[in-house]
Amino acid sequence: MLVGILGAAGAGTVIGVVFAFILVSVIVAVLKLIVVGNPSEMLIISGKRQREGQGYRTLIGGRTVVIPVLEKVARISLRNMQVQLEVNAQSGGGTMMPILVSGVANVKVSSDPSERGNAIERFLGQPADELKRVARETLEGGLRAVIGKMTPEEIVEDRDKFVATVMHEVTDDFRKLGLVIDSVNIQNVADNQQYLESIARKARAEVISLARKAEAERASEAAIKEAEAAAAARTAKAERDAEAKTAEALSKQKAEQARYSSEKAIAESENALLIRQAELSREAEMKEADRQEAAAQAEQARLAATEVAAAVAARDVARAKAEGDAAKVLEEGKARASAIEAIGKAIQANPDALKVMLVEMYPGVVSEFAKTVDNINLGDVTVFDSGDGRGIAGAAMGRARVLSESLGMLESVLGVDLRQLSQSIAGKVASDGQPADETPAVTKSDV
Repeated sequence: MLVGILGAAGAGTVIGVVFAFILVSVIVAVLKLIVVGNPSEMLIISGKRQREGQGYRTLIGGRTVVIPVLEKVARISLRNMQVQLEVNAQSGGGTMMPILVSGVANVKVSSDPSERGNAIERFLGQPADELKRVARETLEGGLRAVIGKMTPEEIVEDRDKFVATVMHEVTDDFRKLGLVIDSVNIQNVADNQQYLESIARKARAEVISLARKAEAERASEAAIKEAEAAAAARTAKAERDAEAKTAEALSKQKAEQARYSSEKAIAESENALLIRQAELSREAEMKEADRQEAAAQAEQARLAATEVAAAVAARDVARAKAEGDAAKVLEEGKARASAIEAIGKAIQANPDALKVMLVEMYPGVVSEFAKTVDNINLGDVTVFDSGDGRGIAGAAMGRARVLSESLGMLESVLGVDLRQLSQSIAGKVASDGQPADETPAVTKSDV
């Protein structure tokens, strides 16, 4: 039984080993069928016609299954290849100067689907040196063509234009080859007659001049900037000083305003206090004045009452006096009227009574008239007498004559003949049997 068990175990082991071998074989076969491509290379799987009519297919990076015996895999590198360039050609522009140009170019197989077929057709299975040779000869041909079109000055002075012209010149040729120019670097341009060296010296001199000019300009700009910086610093300082002064002035102004406001507030407070005190004083004075006015009004009323009473008394006294004066005047008037009436009756009874009254008035009139004569001052009168006394008598008679003429004038004025009045009164007295001195007399007071 043990032998049977061991035999069964050995059979299982053998089966396992066989199965593992088969599995490994399958894996190896599959690995051989799968081809993996790198990004820096292009795989060309040929042997099976594609839909495009080509007998190959390409792969850049990735993996694919290759059928053994029916398909074959080839590889082309897509890395850059440096190609040394050295061309001796005559420059153009009418100079016909032999120019030696050396440099290096970087070329590679194009990965563009429209161009890489050209590289496969020309360089598949060829060594890398062959590809470099073709690329170098193509580039040198382009260099010669470009050198023949440009002057030495243009080649030396504008390398970028020269390189761009070269690349443009060979681009179509490289596209036909399925190649791409990554870059062209011109390392040296020379000639056997030192023409380019003189140009280089000139260029160097110009460069040096430009450098010196640029340096002078930079120095000038630096000096200008330094001066501007100094001016800006001075301006900033002046502005700061001005701001500081302005701030100081503002602070002083604010302080002055604050002081003024404080003084104003104090003055207003004091003024308000004074006004209030004046108002209180005025109110007190008004109250005192009101009391005084009331007292004055009362006093005025009292005085008015007193004055009214005095006026009434004075009025009564005046009225009584006036009534008394009026009564006296009335009585006097009545007496005068009675006297005048009596005089009138006497004159009617005796017409000469009026003349008598006038005669009674005559002495007073004569006395007053004599006074007028007394007032006549003849000054010193010198009388010349012949010795018989007539001069002195004439002077005395002159005075008597003046008096006589005055009496005659008075009689003419009064219309009374004194001699006739005397004779009439004497005759009347004699006829009535009464003495002459009993004639009724009319006194001055009766008139």
